[in-house]
Amino acid sequence: MNGEKKLILQASDVSIVFGGLRAVSDFNMDLHQGELVGLIGPNGAGKTTVFNMLSGVYTPTAGEITFWDRHGKVQVVNKKSPAQLNKIGIARTFQNIRLFGNLTVADNVRIAMHNQRKVSPFDVLFRTPRFFRDELMMTLRVQTLLSLFNMKKKENELAKNLPYGEQRKLEIARALAAKPTLLLLDEPAAGMNPQETKELMESIAAIRKEFKVTILLIEHDMKLVMGICERLFVLDYGRVIAQGTPHEVVSNPQVIKAYLGEDAINA
Repeated sequence: MNGEKKLILQASDVSIVFGGLRAVSDFNMDLHQGELVGLIGPNGAGKTTVFNMLSGVYTPTAGEITFWDRHGKVQVVNKKSPAQLNKIGIARTFQNIRLFGNLTVADNVRIAMHNQRKVSPFDVLFRTPRFFRDELMMTLRVQTLLSLFNMKKKENELAKNLPYGEQRKLEIARALAAKPTLLLLDEPAAGMNPQETKELMESIAAIRKEFKVTILLIEHDMKLVMGICERLFVLDYGRVIAQGTPHEVVSNPQVIKAYLGEDAINA
């Protein structure tokens, strides 16, 4: 199905235990370059726990997570920190928005670009030509990312003053500023109205095309999932109970029983 597409991430028999609770058991997943994949399941199924392991927030109790970084180097990343993973090409958003509310929209995006800066303390202190070139590069990239979400005119507004839907978009723009090869989106449409969700779908499709980024998302809005995802993984009680194309997954009796319900797709 993936033809000659390069493998980006592989999770092999990954599990995590908190005290006596096994939150995720024997999780396996392959992600390929440029794919858009959904991770779905009931509340408490372990979806965000999986994201936390893939992004370095949690260390798996067992199993192995392998990542092919932006230079094609293969790395086992089980024990790497979120900052280390961000540097090699994994960025994420969170279920609960985590913006810097008292910073401007533009500064929220700029702050994610620190790993890309090419200036020394000397350049900053003495305002060398390299410093101004670096500042221009950052400004142009911020404007490009904000334009993608139709937010360029709001670059000088405080993030906390944005409507909820635009705060969601800003968090995605900030994640993209790190130039990831793998973007993890944790419920990006949570709290959005139907029009905002439609615009988000279009934005995610544009992101994938523009940046050639692999996207893995958690989402409960099945219209969004069915509209943009190529493959789906379904979690229930910490285990994958189904995977395949959206059509295959939503037709699976086990998935319908555990998560969707008979009327979920047409809701």
